[in-house]
Amino acid sequence: MSVSAYGPPELPAVFPDWSPYRDLESACRAYLRDPEVALSALDGVLRRTGAFGFTLERFVNEVNGVWQEVAVCDGDRLVLWHGEDLPPGEGPPGAMTSSVRVVPISSITEVGCRRRLIREPDGRVLVESVDVYLLLSSLDETPVWGGEEPGPVLRQDALRFGKTLEDGGPGQIARVEEFAELIAAQVGRPLVS
Repeated sequence: MSVSAYGPPELPAVFPDWSPYRDLESACRAYLRDPEVALSALDGVLRRTGAFGFTLERFVNEVNGVWQEVAVCDGDRLVLWHGEDLPPGEGPPGAMTSSVRVVPISSITEVGCRRRLIREPDGRVLVESVDVYLLLSSLDETPVWGGEEPGPVLRQDALRFGKTLEDGGPGQIARVEEFAELIAAQVGRPLVS
């Protein structure tokens, strides 16, 4: 059975497609609303040696603000940039947050990739969506309300990345899969100094 990431071409893209760009700067400039903010935040942190790959995400949230993310693997670290518009009333118009998080590859304990496949009438199998998770060794505290004793619940921290034919299209699905494979190939390997 052959599997193709190419789906129906008639699906409209909400934002420009970043998947044709193999270098981070071009992809950010093509896709993000605030590429200068993202690239400036990432520039001081990234090492461009070893295995290198990235994925991008952007959507409009429930208060019509833009949420943007860049995730980059630079060989031994996962560097995440996140930018988000502040909700109305929490700052002047156009105010946003910009944050960077660096996660050592050695703290990733598991990589999972789930593909949703559809079968075309001609027998071809297409990738309709991909959902990737990275399970981290760190803990995340989640508040729980209700029940007998409301309070925090500790769980293993995780990062998720996903794309669908409707949200990103076949090119971005393939790039998220490449990103997951790159990280999976690094997990569990001894670091080389």
